[in-house]
Amino acid sequence: MKSFTYERAETPAAATAAFARTPGARFIAGGTNLLDLMKLEIETPAHLIDVSRLGFDKIEATNDGGLRIGAMVRNTDLASDARIRRDYGLLSRALVAGASGQLRNKATTAGNLLQRTRCPYFYDTNQPCNKRKPGSGCAAIGGFSRLHAVVGASEACIATHPSDMAVAMQALDAAVETVDAAGKARSIALADFYRAPGSTPHLETVLAPGELITAVTLPKPLGGTHIYHKVRDRASYAFALISVGAVIRRDGSGRVALGGVGYKPWRTEAADAELPRGAKATASALLAGAKTSHENAYKLPLVERTLAGVLMQAKG
Repeated sequence: MKSFTYERAETPAAATAAFARTPGARFIAGGTNLLDLMKLEIETPAHLIDVSRLGFDKIEATNDGGLRIGAMVRNTDLASDARIRRDYGLLSRALVAGASGQLRNKATTAGNLLQRTRCPYFYDTNQPCNKRKPGSGCAAIGGFSRLHAVVGASEACIATHPSDMAVAMQALDAAVETVDAAGKARSIALADFYRAPGSTPHLETVLAPGELITAVTLPKPLGGTHIYHKVRDRASYAFALISVGAVIRRDGSGRVALGGVGYKPWRTEAADAELPRGAKATASALLAGAKTSHENAYKLPLVERTLAGVLMQAKG
């Protein structure tokens, strides 16, 4: 690990100001992903700004009947909150499906959204990777691609996003609240939060440099049956091969999002509209235009079969 300096910010304004005046700075809270990347020298920040004590650790009701989740709310606390378990069961189930108990005790809501891909070529610094080193190439294309994206990929990157929590939040129409160094706040729909890889896969979100996540908001509860089903190589502590997060109403309508298939949680309005017609039609809409290799083509039938199980479970 390369040497770095450290400071603890006491206010959001102090945190963003510190970022603006310190080249090579990064925010850190739980650090469950960033520290691993620093040990491998994939991330080499010159300065860490600790934002874990800014008071963003509360879950509060909003005026429109939803919830506002502070950026520093720990994954364990979010999953066990009575309002989340009662009204947003999909989110609670997705959180519990991710990582280990120890990691969930440290990982934060904002950090979960910002965690980086688990593509093995991204972690192997001996291999070319456009996400780690722009312009170096992509060893995953033509390489071992069993875990990689089938939708939304580019000629520069076929990595997937690893978060379980983000899949649930995508299905629930969450929005990300931020503040920048000038004190300007904005709300970004999670659907618009992640950038398509294109020719610049190292730019993963629409956040500007130094823009700090303060909270994630959920609209009022949808009702219906909330299901999160994760398919992985072992029973626990493994990232999804594919996952399905869904909210299904009694009439068969609802929402569905996929994990493990693209650079972001994957959801389309066309697929939501097909839910009453069943798994085959919905999967076809979700995976329209999919491009597979011989190693990850299994994801297409796996999505359809997993979705069929989810819809059957929703019927009771």
